[in-house]
Amino acid sequence: EKIAFKVVQMKSLAMEVDWFSLTAVILLLCFAPFIVFFFIMACDQYQCSISHPILDLYNGEATLLTIWNRAPSFTWAAAKIYAIWVTFQVVLYMCVPDIMHKILPGYVGGVQDGARTPAGLINKYEVNGLQCWIITHVLWVANAQYLHWFSPTIIIDNWIPLLWCTNILGYAVSTLAFIKAYLFPTNPEDCKFTGNIFYNYMMGIEFNPRIGKWFDFKLFFNGRPGIVVWTLINLSYAAKQQELYGYVTNSMILVNVLQAVYVLDFFWNEAWYLKTIDICHDHFGWYLGWGDCVWLPFLYTLQGLYLVYNPIQLSTPHAAGVLILGLVGYYIFRSTNHQKDLFRRTEGNCKIWGKKPTFIECSYRSADGGIHKSKLMTSGFWGVARHMNYTGDLMGSLAYCLACGGEHLLPYFYIVYMTILLVHRCIRDEHRCSNKYGKDWECYTAAVPYRLLPNIF
Repeated sequence: EKIAFKVVQMKSLAMEVDWFSLTAVILLLCFAPFIVFFFIMACDQYQCSISHPILDLYNGEATLLTIWNRAPSFTWAAAKIYAIWVTFQVVLYMCVPDIMHKILPGYVGGVQDGARTPAGLINKYEVNGLQCWIITHVLWVANAQYLHWFSPTIIIDNWIPLLWCTNILGYAVSTLAFIKAYLFPTNPEDCKFTGNIFYNYMMGIEFNPRIGKWFDFKLFFNGRPGIVVWTLINLSYAAKQQELYGYVTNSMILVNVLQAVYVLDFFWNEAWYLKTIDICHDHFGWYLGWGDCVWLPFLYTLQGLYLVYNPIQLSTPHAAGVLILGLVGYYIFRSTNHQKDLFRRTEGNCKIWGKKPTFIECSYRSADGGIHKSKLMTSGFWGVARHMNYTGDLMGSLAYCLACGGEHLLPYFYIVYMTILLVHRCIRDEHRCSNKYGKDWECYTAAVPYRLLPNIF
């Protein structure tokens, strides 16, 4: 009877998939790994020019096969490196309870509650990402300065072989999550089936798949092998620049510093991240599993990779402009999120920009039939535009790209991608909120009419 009840619950969350979405899903599943390979290959074989390989193919000076054959293949050395890396992060995540929240004032770590799921459940998480980041980077620096177990350039020296290893893990964990959703889902009432196997595989079925009580697929794969390694990758790029040219450029330093600020912000506010779209709304499938293992570490770090092959020493005004843009973007990003977090924690009993915040009270019904209340703030940055945190994020993203000068398009892929991603998130989030809150959402959009840019969009 319990099994039958769970099946009925899972079927109740089914939805239809249109042909356009299905076509896009199949194309991404087939070609996304080759998109990543193209950018990495362009740096390895064409000094990061994305036009030269296309022209070579067009003029017959190269073929897809010759380009493929010139690229380094899978190696067991890279597999060993990656296996040790992932295992180490699993151990830190599962076996080292957080103590940072007892040491650092203002930091929220340890066991924390997540947001309420569509079925009305509240999961608990062990928040220890900052601690994992610190331990990992202390060991990295200790190795570079004293232990010398491996070269600081180990990541870039094995970059393309590591690409194949990350793809293996990305597809493996996505396949595991897909099978698990059918055979032994963690919370069956939060599963979503579309009736289409490709869409289910890509976008995910389970909302919060877990192994045991604490190993949460979403939190681990987004934060640990993906974001912890982001700053290590950049450090490896800087070490390679030092090895090749005898110096590290100010552009490389800027990229390292600005992206490290973003990464550290993520881990300092990991408890807040539990309330964001990735955890609160996205199901776990290939989109998150493969994306966290492959897309994030390889394409979010393109600026540093570009600077290895094209060392650029920026003028002082250029460097200062990049730094200011990045820090102002970060300020807007963090202040906007802080205002929202403060408003939620105090239930509106606080001050935003020196005044008591205004808000619109909404009601919604969860999948279990319960009626819940929510408040949408219309003060501070949230009164300027509905997604000013995304605006700040885009300013920071542009700063990373501008640090690379203007000779090639490749480092600007990031700002193009982030713009598409965040605009899509705006639209997707607002569509969901419109369905969730109904007329209350219409009142909110009337009070805050712009999405990202005041008076523009």
